[in-house]
This record gives sequence, structure tokens and C-alpha cells, in this order.
Amino acid sequence: MVSFSLEEKTALVTGASRGIGEAVAITLAKQGAHCILVSRKQESLEAVAEKIRNEGGKAEAHACHLGDLAQIEALFNYVREKHGRLDILVNNAATNPYFGDVLGVDESAWDKTLDVNLKGPFFMAQHAARLMAQNGGGSIVNVASVNGVRPALFQGVYSITKAALISMTQSFAKELASKGIRVNALLPGLTDTKFAKALMDNKAIYDAAVSQVPMGRHAVPEEMAGAVLYLVSDASSYTTGACIVCDGGMLA
Repeated sequence: MVSFSLEEKTALVTGASRGIGEAVAITLAKQGAHCILVSRKQESLEAVAEKIRNEGGKAEAHACHLGDLAQIEALFNYVREKHGRLDILVNNAATNPYFGDVLGVDESAWDKTLDVNLKGPFFMAQHAARLMAQNGGGSIVNVASVNGVRPALFQGVYSITKAALISMTQSFAKELASKGIRVNALLPGLTDTKFAKALMDNKAIYDAAVSQVPMGRHAVPEEMAGAVLYLVSDASSYTTGACIVCDGGMLA
């Protein structure tokens, strides 16, 4: 029988203080997972953790800057010491400090975007996979973007990192399958989050983006959570190296 239950599973979700990460964490907790919420700001994470606990779920907050490898190592030392295992990692945190043409990108924007969107997820996945391998396997989901397939206007560096994240997903999937670890990617389309505020608030750009979506609208974060639930549950036990596109038909 197909099961979406995550009872007795420990899940770590990055960028969990808002948007897609928050929606994913709430969904996984409702299916029984103990969720470790990760982002840069402890206070924001605590609010989400409390929301989950008030609804009967299990959650804890742990601040970590994903561009800092020392903080990532400390995070996994904590997970190993407190929980002894990790079954699910959702690499959702991302940044896009520069919105404009590629000729205007400076080194600081380039470095920050690659640190958070690519270096962080790579080493998060590396640490997670080592821990998962000790307990018979697990599931990793990298939240990429349709921009990784079709670069978006004024989001050049962001699009480059998401293309690389898709490649990283496939590389990890091939190497970790023998260890019982599945690695997949979610590719959201235009979604109403604080992260997309610059795009959403510019009517001309927003209208141009929506005109490319056959469903004629943007998504809300909760519409991404179901795909992640599928990928981290036993319902997708034969799925690895896949890119699940949730974009209202934009790439069709």
C-alpha cells in the first residue's frame, strides 16, 4: 500500500521560517515527522515551531547560517548527539541579493548567492548523507527552480545556481542510491513568497511572468508541500534523481 506516513522519522528543513520551507515543515510534521527547523533567525523559527507544536506536531528550532561551513558542521553534530539519526533533509534555503541584468553583478552578490544556494546545500547534503548511511538510508530533496531549466530575466546568478543544484541532485542520486539514500529536486515556478517580493511587486514583470503560465496564476507555498511529501515518503521509494516541476505548466 502507498504510504505518506512519516511517523518515527526525523526531518531537517532549511529556510523553514517562512514561505515554502514553512509550508513543507508544517506538512511533514502533520504526517508524523519530528521536524528540525533551520534558518538564520532563531526567533522566526521559534514562531513556526510553536505553530507546529500547537497543532500536535513535533518541532524544534535551530539557527544556522548555511553559508558558514562551521555552523553546518555544528548543526549536524547537534543532530547526531540529540537524535542519533536523520531520515529527511529538505534543502530549501536560498537567496537572491541582486535583481538586475548580469552586467551589473558584483563579486559580493555572486559570492553570497553561490554560498547559500549551492555551497550550503552541497555540504548539508554531504553531512546528511553520512548520517543517513549509518541508519540504512533516507531522502534528500533540493528545492531548485524552473529558473534552473529556463533562466529568468534579471535573475542570472540565481538561475545559474539553480541549474547547478539540479546537476548536484543528479550526481548525489547516482552515488548514494546504493546506500539507500534517494535524492530528488523540486522545481517551483512563480510562487508568492517574501523571496519573490521584488518580482511580485513589479506589475510589468509580474504580468509578463504570469503570461507564460498556462494556469494563469502564481502558486502559494502550500502547493509545493505535497510534492515534497511525496519525495520524502515511501510513496516515492523507486524515485531518485528526479526533478518534480510545480509551475502551472510554464515549462510544458
